[in-house]
Amino acid sequence: MSRFLPFVLAATASFSSMLGAQEVGRVVSSMPIIQQVAVPRQVCTQQQVATQAHKSGAGSAMGAIAGGVVGNAIGKGEGNALATAIGLIGGAILGDRIEGAPPTEMRNVQTCSTQNFYENRTIAYNVVYEFNGKQYNVQMPQDPGPTVRLQVTPMISSTQSAPPSVPYPAQNAIPPLGSAPQSF
Repeated sequence: MSRFLPFVLAATASFSSMLGAQEVGRVVSSMPIIQQVAVPRQVCTQQQVATQAHKSGAGSAMGAIAGGVVGNAIGKGEGNALATAIGLIGGAILGDRIEGAPPTEMRNVQTCSTQNFYENRTIAYNVVYEFNGKQYNVQMPQDPGPTVRLQVTPMISSTQSAPPSVPYPAQNAIPPLGSAPQSF
């Protein structure tokens, strides 16, 4: 059995070289394909806003108490209740005016919104490479650099005596859809 091992290895190596071989092509050009992409971002701004503070109500309360006491002191008999009520209402109105309007307060208010910003992004590369004196064009997801690894697969044709080879970049064994080699 050990006598047949070199024969099996040699047959396997020659058969696999018939199925396809790894070669290297020289990159002639690599042009990025750029696409504009909308990127949403949150944008916030600060604004100063004037707000009116609420009255405390202390002026009205103190005025009502003072007015009620004065009204009660002035009124006699059946008019006492009416004088006290008028003193309460008048004192509340007068106390409110004496307290006056509170000062205006300035506050910082943050307002946020989502806005789209557009960025240019590279989505692929159109690569022209040379192999055996011919140039081929293919679209690749990354820039291959100065060389591209190729998977050369012989094609058998009944009209040709020697099988021609069609080199594809070897990143995947199968080239991307729509990227058949084109001679220039």
